[in-house]
Amino acid sequence: MPTCLVTGGAGFLGSHLCEELLARGNRVICVDNLETGSLANIAHIRTDQFVYLNLDITEPYFIDEPADSVYHFASPASPIDYLRLPLHTLKVGSYGTHHTLGLAKQHRARFLTASTSEVYGDPEKHPQPESYWGNVNPIGPRGVYDEAKRYAEALTMAYHRQQGVDTAIVRIFNTYGPRMRAHDGRAIPTFLRQALQNRAITVFGDGSQTRSFCYVDDLIRGIIALAESGYHDPVNIGNPREFTLLELAEAVIEVTGANSEIVYEALPTDDPKVRQPDITLAREILGWEPQVELREGLEKTISQSGRDALVGAAR
Repeated sequence: MPTCLVTGGAGFLGSHLCEELLARGNRVICVDNLETGSLANIAHIRTDQFVYLNLDITEPYFIDEPADSVYHFASPASPIDYLRLPLHTLKVGSYGTHHTLGLAKQHRARFLTASTSEVYGDPEKHPQPESYWGNVNPIGPRGVYDEAKRYAEALTMAYHRQQGVDTAIVRIFNTYGPRMRAHDGRAIPTFLRQALQNRAITVFGDGSQTRSFCYVDDLIRGIIALAESGYHDPVNIGNPREFTLLELAEAVIEVTGANSEIVYEALPTDDPKVRQPDITLAREILGWEPQVELREGLEKTISQSGRDALVGAAR
């Protein structure tokens, strides 16, 4: 039975990845220090083939059993988290990636690092292909996350070229689904929380900035396909269907049946104006493309999460 190590396995994406790897007949070792993850995300996983380890990967760590694949998903990922934890975010991207790559080398395991569309910054090229080098502000408030992920990509390729580690890089675009934290600051959980409480939905700027939203099941399917492909260069995984944030707010109101009005607030610093993946490469080398449309995904998120989880604790 193959063994997969998943760092950040108690987070939103990591927990879905653990679940799917187990469903495909793997043994899974989940590593998380619960800085932004939660045991609630993995509480439903009850099998002897799943092991949870509370470890801080910014310090050297070891796994005392063989590992065939390593999925490196540990990192603060929402603006609320990386603005609260700027140094920790940089350490996870640097020390954490270095330690996890060393572990993959030790076990001769396939290593996949979860990068992000944020490496493109506020892009001048639209949609964004993997060949685009980006337009990132390294000293802005978002720079700690953007540069941590850019450095992690460079470190991953250095281990591949110099140390012969079998590596992969996935650039993840906006993803949503059950187990999102209600207060993590990103658009879909925020809009759903506000709509389900019949409160005003807050849209930054004039709402014309665009995003592309991928349902989590589609994303996880693409990630595993990349891990199993033998491909080494970065690959975009996301939904190329583009929506303005105003269109997203209107879709959330429609799906929830809310009476919420839409209000506008100042645009945050370095908030990207456009975000849309070019998934030509994923289609060609993985045979992958998303299948779940936005409204269907929103309905699944609501039905599988439950209202209380999406509303979250009062703040």
